[in-house]
Amino acid sequence: MGQVHARSLDPLPMSGPDFNPPAHDTELIEVEPETKQEILENKDVVVQHVNIDGLGRTKDDLVMYELADVFKAKSLIDVMKKCHEAREKLLRLGIFKRVEVLIDTCEGEDALPNGLDVTFEVAELRRLTGSYNTMVGNNEGSMVLGLKLPNLFGRAEKLTFQFSYGTKETSYGLSFFKPQPGYFERNFSINLYKVTGQFPWSSLRETDRGVSAEVNFPIWKTYHTLKWEGVWRELSCLARTASFNIREESGHSLKSSLSHAMVIDTRNAAILPKRGALLKINQELAGYTGGDVSFLKEDFELQFNKELLWDSVLSSSLWGGMLIPIGDKPSSIADRFYLGGPTSVRGFSMYSIGPQSEGDYLGGEAYWAGGLHLYTPLPFRPGRGGFGDLFRTHFFLNAGNLCNLNYGEGPKAHLQKLAECIRWSYGAGIVLRLGNIARLELNYCFPMGVQSGDRICDGVQFGAGIRFL
Repeated sequence: MGQVHARSLDPLPMSGPDFNPPAHDTELIEVEPETKQEILENKDVVVQHVNIDGLGRTKDDLVMYELADVFKAKSLIDVMKKCHEAREKLLRLGIFKRVEVLIDTCEGEDALPNGLDVTFEVAELRRLTGSYNTMVGNNEGSMVLGLKLPNLFGRAEKLTFQFSYGTKETSYGLSFFKPQPGYFERNFSINLYKVTGQFPWSSLRETDRGVSAEVNFPIWKTYHTLKWEGVWRELSCLARTASFNIREESGHSLKSSLSHAMVIDTRNAAILPKRGALLKINQELAGYTGGDVSFLKEDFELQFNKELLWDSVLSSSLWGGMLIPIGDKPSSIADRFYLGGPTSVRGFSMYSIGPQSEGDYLGGEAYWAGGLHLYTPLPFRPGRGGFGDLFRTHFFLNAGNLCNLNYGEGPKAHLQKLAECIRWSYGAGIVLRLGNIARLELNYCFPMGVQSGDRICDGVQFGAGIRFL
């Protein structure tokens, strides 16, 4: 039976001597029976169909790999979670500018009482896109122009041409990127490039023309990169006053190397993390696949972050590396390590620690650097919950050393040499986080342990970059 509702046109007194039941002022409205819909939140559901609207040149198998987990959902909450994860995977491919999800009950002859239909509405990127942006490197800024052909063959392949003009480096390159369908972390890329960089701390200019091929893949909780690189390097003096050592290093060389990198990253953010750890290990072997440069190079990066009271974070980091020449030829200045500056041992000028000749820094074959940092909110928390959260107060203690080694000596002699004449510094400042891309630092530094030939920056020092000690 339908329900009947009475609607009174005029308010009437319900009691008293003037009350008279209305004769014609009441309108009776008959309402259709309400449709009862079953609540599905806490009940088992079945995803019967997944539809994709808007596909053009994208191949169906690529998309179905990314959406396969949606069919495994068993409840409405699980369906919503799986659909969100699938949407993020589709956007990560870099071939769609928009992805929307619609979830509805299933209709049709084969519809189950608890069946659901999921529809993904996508909008593909154009065949050719361009970009213009700025990029922050380690104490360097650059303007970047790019052209990109996304989804070249319909399976998330990408062909990119990029030109970069910076304060110390100019480069252009062509790269091809190909992921494995269903496993975006497993991918392959080929790069052709030319890079010209200036290194004023060494009075050196370097031009690299090269080709590289690399494979990226995860194993358990680690991420690996295997890479081959062939590069023709041209070194020349940046100034007429360059030292004899720099002039001796000038000329052409051909490097062919195989390298491997492993990363374990449990941090909650790449820039100013509050918790988690990072481990990077790199190995490079040059000379066995051709070229006139032969060496074995090992280096690592370790970082720990711990959240404390009052939104403070204690961070510790350790870097280290060693370069071992193979054969009678000494190592090249282009392959050695450099230390010092606002992104490593603060209080020292950029790459101005270690061996030098007439004011030109030559780098070293072994180094270590460590840092202890305390990040706290700004005093009185101005702009809390908004722009103010991008700033942090920074207290730091840095130390490190860089030197050349005599490989005829034993490990004990090497450790003793690295422990001698340690440079260190302390200070405080302000850090600005630029999204998840880079960060800026303005610190007041007190350099200590300064050795003859080191160039210091006693007082205010500004730093910008991605990788900080």
